Amino acid sequence: MKSIERIILLAALAALAQACASDKAVVGPSASTKLAADAAGEQPQYGPWAAPVNLGPVVNSSYNDNHPAISKNDLSLYITSGRPGGVNGANLLQFEEIWVSQRATPDADWGLPANLGPAINGVGANTGSPTFTPDGHTMYFHSNRPGPCGLADLYVARRHDKGDDFGWEPGANLGCVVNGPFNDNGPTYFEDETQGITTLYFTSTRPGGPGDYDIYASTRVGEDGDFGPAVLVPELSGPGRDTRTAIRRDGLEIFLSSDVSGRLGGVGSQDIWVSTRPTTSDLWSAPVNLGPTVNSTAFDGAPALSFDGTTLYFFSERPGGFGKRDLYVTTRARLGGQDGAEAAAVESHEKAKARGRKETDKKEE
Repeated sequence: MKSIERIILLAALAALAQACASDKAVVGPSASTKLAADAAGEQPQYGPWAAPVNLGPVVNSSYNDNHPAISKNDLSLYITSGRPGGVNGANLLQFEEIWVSQRATPDADWGLPANLGPAINGVGANTGSPTFTPDGHTMYFHSNRPGPCGLADLYVARRHDKGDDFGWEPGANLGCVVNGPFNDNGPTYFEDETQGITTLYFTSTRPGGPGDYDIYASTRVGEDGDFGPAVLVPELSGPGRDTRTAIRRDGLEIFLSSDVSGRLGGVGSQDIWVSTRPTTSDLWSAPVNLGPTVNSTAFDGAPALSFDGTTLYFFSERPGGFGKRDLYVTTRARLGGQDGAEAAAVESHEKAKARGRKETDKKEE
């Protein structure tokens, strides 16, 4: 055997021995603790929320403006409003409709909201609480227009161009597997890339929960499956009213509108709370109030979280607004760490690179 071949063989044997030693080292409870600690260290870390700022008279009106949703690129702010000028005309009864405010860049001011039109909004009905899929092609919302299931149902609409806020196809009822005969409102869409499961959280008055409105979840496996029957999320449902949710894109932090009935640490009549979990397979922690920096002694609710997790939009009835309910925004700094969605994207990218290298090697052979 040539000397150079012996050197290569010895190096390969040494590397194999080191790999085996490393594999043997990662066993037992101590290894599990280490892996959990490593995972915890990779999770994103954020600073405290800043004092909320009113979005001003261009976005807000003298009517109720609430239940916002923010696009992935931060350039479209969808709002639920009872103002006139939509499909309900003068809107003397202040039916809620979905509108959108746009801006050219994330640092620009928001423009005057425009109505989404009859493809989404209904005459003589309340329509609101939009939520988007990460790819921007699908929107879920609720409406109490006449439907096949309940007093208010969840709907879905799709568009071909994710940049066209007025290109939505007519909304379709999600059906009576998800919707029940009561009020089903405020959907929140979460796509778990680590497990391949999609969850639709929403609030409902259906019986079986501890309060008048409780949090439920319906899941589906894969992109083409149907959402199954909804189940109560007991750790997020209290004895009072639990309504709109907003979930961080890695699924480890969820914000919740809840009144202070039966919850410790409340500030106003309804506040925004937050719950966390170590992984998407774990139960949610007991909700914790965001405190008086964000919440007021009035009515605060309907959180909507930006894709990067640093900006939270919500409505409030606190003094100093332009209508009964105004839209506000608060921000926090990203301090570091990597969320599950980022980790999954990195893993997918690395796998793609590995496949590319294999295909290149085959071609060269």
